[in-house]
Amino acid sequence: MSTTADQGGSGTSAGPLAGVRVLELAGLAPGPFAGMMLADHGAEVLRIDRVAPVAASGDRPRPDVMDRGKRTIGLDLKRPEGVAAFKRLAARADVVIEVFRPGVAERLGIGPADLHAVNERLVYGRLTGWGQDGPLAAAAGHDIDYIAVAGVLSMLGRDGEKPTPPINVLGDFAGGGLMLAYGVLLALLERERTGRGRVIDAAMVDGAALLFAMFAQFAGTGAWGPRGTNLLDTGAPMYDTYATADGEHVAVGALEPRFWDDLVAGLGLTGLPARDDRANWPLIRERLAAAFATRTRAEWEQVFAGSDACVAPVLSLEEAAAHPHNAARGTFVEVGGIVQPAPAPRLLDGARGAPAQATRLRDLSSWGLPGDEAEALRAAGVLA
Repeated sequence: MSTTADQGGSGTSAGPLAGVRVLELAGLAPGPFAGMMLADHGAEVLRIDRVAPVAASGDRPRPDVMDRGKRTIGLDLKRPEGVAAFKRLAARADVVIEVFRPGVAERLGIGPADLHAVNERLVYGRLTGWGQDGPLAAAAGHDIDYIAVAGVLSMLGRDGEKPTPPINVLGDFAGGGLMLAYGVLLALLERERTGRGRVIDAAMVDGAALLFAMFAQFAGTGAWGPRGTNLLDTGAPMYDTYATADGEHVAVGALEPRFWDDLVAGLGLTGLPARDDRANWPLIRERLAAAFATRTRAEWEQVFAGSDACVAPVLSLEEAAAHPHNAARGTFVEVGGIVQPAPAPRLLDGARGAPAQATRLRDLSSWGLPGDEAEALRAAGVLA
C-alpha cells in the first residue's frame, strides 16, 4: 500500500484502462465516484484540488474512499498561471472530468473549446444535476431534487405515505457518476475510430430517469399503480422486509410460485389465502409478519439456509463485510484501515489489483510540467 508522496495509483499497472490519463477537477461525490470507477480499472487519475487543502494535508495518504487509486495536486485555476498549467496537463490527458455549473469552466478558460484547442483527442466529461441546457441548467439542486423532477421520487415509498428518498444514490451516484464513467468509455471507444474527443453532458436528472425505464413502460401501460401498491415496491407481501424477534429484519423476495412455496413451508404456515388476489395481500402480510416475529434473524437464516425461499438477512455495512459470501468473494477490501467495497465489475481471467490510498504527486514532468517550472509555480503559490 502506498505511503509516500510519489507512490500510489490503483495498486497495479494492469487493467483495461491502463495508459488512460484522467484529470479530475475536485468536486462533490458524483465526480470523484466516476474518477474512482476509472481508477479502479487501471486509469491514471490526477485529481486537481484547490491549493490550500493539498498544502495543508502534506504528504499523508488521503483516506477518502472515492479518491482511492488517484494522485492529487493543488492548482489555483483563478490565476492565469494555474490555467496555463492546467492546459499543459490537459495536452497529455485522455479525459477531463468537470463538475462545475454550466459556464463556469468557460469563464475560467478551461472549457471544452479551450482544451480541445490544445488536445483534440481529449474526452471532456461534464457532470451536473440538470444538464448543460434547459430552464433549470443554472439552478442549484441536490439528488432529491433531480430524482423528484425525473419522476422517480414519486414512485418511492409505502402505500399512503409521502415519497421517501433512498439517500443520495439514485441521482448522484447511479444517475450521475456511474453514467459519466459509462459516457467516458463510450467516447474513448469512439475516439479509436474518429481520432477526436467528445464532450459528454451527463445530467443526474437524465440518468435517474433512465434507470426507471422499465417502470416508465409499466406506468405508461397501466401496469403500475400508486407507490407502495405494486409487486416490487413493498405493496406485495412476498417482496418486503419483516421484523424478527430480536428487533432485526429479513428481506423476502419470494416472487415466483416455487419460491413462495419454499417460504411458506419454512415459516410453517398453512391455510393462507391465494396470493394472486391482491385483496388477500393485507391478511397474508399479517400472517408473515407474525411468523417472522417468533424467531431471531440468525434463526431464520438457519431455517432458510440452502432453500430457494429468497430470504436474506438485512445486514449493516459492518455485518456485510463479514458475511461468508462476501468474505469468500472479496466483495469488501480494507484500504488504509477503512473497510470499503472492492472494485466492480470483475474482469475474469486477469489480475485483480488492490486499490491504494490517494497520494500527492510531486513529479509532474510526465504530465508536461518539468521540475523547474513546477517549482516556480509552487513558489508563486499556484501549485501544491
